[in-house]
Amino acid sequence: MNSSFTKVLMDWHTSKNTRQMPWKGEKDPYKIWLSEIILQQTRVEQGWNYYNRFINAFPTITDLANAPDQGVFKLWEGLGYYARCRNLLHTARTVAKDYKGSFPKTYEEVIKLKGIGPYTAAAITSFAFGLPYAVVDGNVLRVLSRVFGIQDPIDGKTGKDRLTGLATELLDKKSPGLYNQAIMDFGAVICKPALPLCKTCPVKKICVAYKEDRVDKLPVKAQKMLRRKRWFYYFLVEKKGSFLVRQRTQKDIWQHLNEFFLVEAPNRQSPEKLMESEPILELFQDQRTIKASVSDEYKQLLTHQEIHGRFIHILLEGKISLPHGYKWVKSSDLKKMAFPKYILSYMGESG
Repeated sequence: MNSSFTKVLMDWHTSKNTRQMPWKGEKDPYKIWLSEIILQQTRVEQGWNYYNRFINAFPTITDLANAPDQGVFKLWEGLGYYARCRNLLHTARTVAKDYKGSFPKTYEEVIKLKGIGPYTAAAITSFAFGLPYAVVDGNVLRVLSRVFGIQDPIDGKTGKDRLTGLATELLDKKSPGLYNQAIMDFGAVICKPALPLCKTCPVKKICVAYKEDRVDKLPVKAQKMLRRKRWFYYFLVEKKGSFLVRQRTQKDIWQHLNEFFLVEAPNRQSPEKLMESEPILELFQDQRTIKASVSDEYKQLLTHQEIHGRFIHILLEGKISLPHGYKWVKSSDLKKMAFPKYILSYMGESG
């Protein structure tokens, strides 16, 4: 069954797979790596535009390595999961310094680079160098779980180990790059998470899930993700066309991005209660007449967190002591700075 699956998959890929992406067939490890990092936690439709922007701005990994942090973060803006961007810069600079700008050519060296795990290392080395390493992403886990009827949870060690071993066994060692692209595309366009195209699927004759009417039951996931709720209230303190802004430097979400004056609360707060909170009283001290406009509530879902809150726009008439870490930034310069999507959503609506 294993060999027949590989053959049918490769036949489908060469004769019927019409899925187009700008990096398909790419042999440059830099461009492969860039596309894979961008596509982590990002839909292909969205990632496509970002990939093209990055390639245009930084044609080589050395160009990326020499770029200023804030310029790269600004280009990344809107993609989220900014740890990917920090790792991108770190790895680009490592390759530029330690490998003289040439991407390492072995799996063992590639996987040591920051932000690169087994999946990305397998993708880079199989696509660029033809090395026999199987990619195992969500598409591959879903396809193999269904075709071979594997009920071990894909988010547990036993299931991951079993499916990774099976992926390696099925790999076409003569054309590992083509095979890896084939199985990922197959999961994206045929064996989809919802509404898979089972009736026209070329492997339905050997698919256990299809034969046993269990397609919607596989793959199995054991863990239910719980998100931590946080309440972020941003004060847009404006004076003569400038705003209080700081860069987030702590090891937390949105590290190295910019933000307005923040009050993080333990739960939902009313605007009146916020104006009486310690950070605000300390910021404005004796200024008791403050003109403030309050937004509706905003929300953003992250992988493990929910961010809720509001934006309070304050036109400052008197003086305040500059809070630690903050600086005055002209309104016209805000567009040049990188902000989290949560803040960008408000800035876009407020003009």
